[in-house]
Amino acid sequence: MADIQHLRKMTGAGMMDCKNALNEAENDFEKAIEIIRKKGLAVAAKREDREAAEGCVLAAAHHNFAAIVAVKCETDFVAKGEDFIAMVKKILNAALKNQPQTAEELNELSVDGRKVHELITDRIGITGEKMELGAYEHLNASATVAYIHPGNKLATIVGFNQANVDAQVAKDVAMQIAAMNPVSVDIDSVPAEIVEKEKKIAREKAIEQGKPEAILDRIAEGALVKYYKDFTLLMQDFVKDPKITIADYLKKQNKDLTVTGFKRINLNME
Repeated sequence: MADIQHLRKMTGAGMMDCKNALNEAENDFEKAIEIIRKKGLAVAAKREDREAAEGCVLAAAHHNFAAIVAVKCETDFVAKGEDFIAMVKKILNAALKNQPQTAEELNELSVDGRKVHELITDRIGITGEKMELGAYEHLNASATVAYIHPGNKLATIVGFNQANVDAQVAKDVAMQIAAMNPVSVDIDSVPAEIVEKEKKIAREKAIEQGKPEAILDRIAEGALVKYYKDFTLLMQDFVKDPKITIADYLKKQNKDLTVTGFKRINLNME
């Protein structure tokens, strides 16, 4: 029983799984761990066609680097489990420490002696659910902040152009992004394809309404101005005080303070 409990502590597997693995490995702990991991791979293969629609999204910031990690699973029950959340935290901490540039690089990082993708596979063997690294985002800036919305389904990270940003101001901006889902920081950073799409929608709507051809471009430009107001962060009305924009709010703290970038992951919108 002591050996079984020790193996369970090392792997997180169930009591019977640990007992069977030790019997098969003839009490060789390293072989038993490998057996449990191989079982995880077998379960992963069987669950490949299942949808991993639930999961956990966590974010953190450390000085000039911030990251968001999302790990997906099949059920909300597993997503809310302490062990699952603890695993996501370990992966996030590895990201903060090593600052990988891509999800592929993150998957290859070592956590507790295993690569991230192996750690996830081990957890598949324990829970029997399909799991995968759902998303990874990061940014570098003079100052960074992270926000996790209650429930661990939505998180944001934000970068600022100045090192000394008031903590409440930084949090307010991160929460604004969580609530209002802007597409970019400002007008100049709106992707060109979005600009053309919005202009096309406005023109088609005007044509349906019987507007003259001569004013279609002007109507499209007017619609674009409204779009910028609604979907660019600095032009959005501040949620806590709709009388001012986010740009105004930042200037009240420091006339030169601005946002250099942000990332947002929402599992419910995947």
